[in-house]
Formats: sequence, structure tokens, C-alpha cells
Amino acid sequence: MIFQKSVLALLFASAAGALGALAAGPHALAVWRHWDLETGRARQLRLERRSSLVSTGMSLLLVVQAVTLLLFVFNADRMASQFVGAMCAVGTLQVDGFGFPALIARIAVFFGSGIWLAMNAVDGRCRDYPLTRPKSLLLLALIPLLALACGLELAYFRGLRPEVITSCCGSLFSSGSPAVTGDLAAWPVERAMPVTFVVLGGAACLSAWVARHGRGGLALGMAGLLAFVVALAGVVAFVSLYVYEDPRHHCPFCLLKAEYGYRGYAFYVALFAATAAALGAGALAPFAGRGRSPASAARLQSATRALGGVALGGFLLVLLMTAWQITASGLTLFPHG
Repeated sequence: MIFQKSVLALLFASAAGALGALAAGPHALAVWRHWDLETGRARQLRLERRSSLVSTGMSLLLVVQAVTLLLFVFNADRMASQFVGAMCAVGTLQVDGFGFPALIARIAVFFGSGIWLAMNAVDGRCRDYPLTRPKSLLLLALIPLLALACGLELAYFRGLRPEVITSCCGSLFSSGSPAVTGDLAAWPVERAMPVTFVVLGGAACLSAWVARHGRGGLALGMAGLLAFVVALAGVVAFVSLYVYEDPRHHCPFCLLKAEYGYRGYAFYVALFAATAAALGAGALAPFAGRGRSPASAARLQSATRALGGVALGGFLLVLLMTAWQITASGLTLFPHG
């Protein structure tokens, strides 16, 4: 199965990201150690010339890494028909022990790439490059993460065997499952629903504050990460039930299937985009005062506002889609559900 076109494309994209970051590593280390705009030494001039090329190349590679997450999940769902017992992406990811670790690593790469891209976009608009050294350190941190994601994907796809009998999502996302997914499925709806709406609403309010004032990015980053986790838990606990109109079907991956209008893609894209924007605002917060000029400080604040606006739009969309699904569903889980 490793020679399927979709699998080869995913592996190529993953390997390109890992090798590209590894190739950029020596430059990133040199920037972290020697970058100093106050000097006019030849080494500094070489670093400045190379930084533009490296930033352009890494931007392209990391955008591809972000898109690859969506393609990875889509491919897992599409391949479910090739395995006995698989009904959706869950079955495909459970064929061997590397499926879900590869997905988690890919999610971590998505957010890490988003933070780097946000920092790079702001840094390129400032004449004094206030984020060049911090983003080089982040790139160094991304190297092992990209390598891990690539290795896990390779191990996962190499382990796929059509003769393997896998299990469906019902065994993993049920109240009887011994995994943490079982605890989420058993989370009472009357508790899960208000917690989810309060946390997402709080993240949206904080996003609005940051979008207006350009401050509070660090708090937004933490709130966005919390909202991401709670929203995913809410999908398993109650959102999925309203979508399927089945009080026993908790799978968050079946939302991506055609029979449910592919509505999961809109939900997850909005949630991931909002969380990435919130984390980007949080990453910019410690450097808000590093601009050597008022223009750079203004650009940092403007970028924080823009990221707050993206987070606000994403969290509001998640809230609206969740509320709409509850009201439009024919399922009633409790008197005022």
C-alpha cells in the first residue's frame, strides 16, 4: 500500500519538510549565535542574504506541511474501504500502532508551522528584523518534530496490510472503551455542553479584545489551546450525537463523510485555523517591545490584532456551527437539548 499515489505524495511532502528544515538548520544555528544588525561584518551580511532565501523556502515547505494534515486525514478516511472492519479513518489509523501517533505528530507540526509562518510574516515587514533570532530557534525546534512526523508516517504506511482485520470507531469512541476516548464519550451531555460553550465563548471574547487592542496575545494563546482541547472533547461528548442523531455514535471522524455533508471539514478547519491564530498571537506577545523603531512596534501590534481577528472569526464559526447542529438535529438528549 505504500506505493499508492496518495501515500507516496504524503510521504514525499513529509520528507521534503524534514529534509528542508534539516538543510536550513546550520543557517538557523548561525543566526541564533551570530545575528547582530549593529555590526557591518561580512558574516552578518552573509547571514542577511541567506536569511531571505531560507525564509522563502521554509515558508513554502511549512505551508505544505500545514495542508498535509488535511490530506493525511482525508486519505485515511478514503482508505477505510480497503480494510475489513474499518468504517472511517479510525479503522485505518488502527491498522497498526503508528496511525494515531502519526496523526498527533502531524497536528503538532501544523501548529508549529503556523507559529513560525506568523513570526516570519511579521519579521519580513520590519526593517530591524526583531523576530529573526527567535524564529531561527523555533526552526531548530521544528527539525526533530518534522523528522519524527516523517518517521511515524513512514512506519505507519509500511505497516498497512489489507489482510489485517481492524476495528471500527464504535470500539474506540464508546463509554466502555478503556482509553481516554471512553471517558470523553461518557462525559455527561448536561455538563459537556455548557463547558464547551463557555470555554469557546471565552476564547472568542478574548480574541475580540486582542483584535481591538493588540494586547493580551499570550493569554489568547493559552485560551486558544484550551478551547481547542475542549472543543474536540465536546465533539466526542455531544456534537457528534446531534450530527448522527444517534445517542451512541461518538466518532469525531465520521463527521468527514459524505453522508453527513462533509460538515466536519468546515468545523475542523475553523477550529484549527482559530487555534493556530491564537497560538501565533501568543508567540508574538513576548516580542512586542523588541522593535527597534516605532514602525516595527506598530507592525507587531498590527499583526497581533490581525491574528486576534482570525481567531475571533474561527471561534465564532465553531460556536455557530455547534449551536446550529444542536437546534437543527432531530435528536433530543435532555428536555432542553
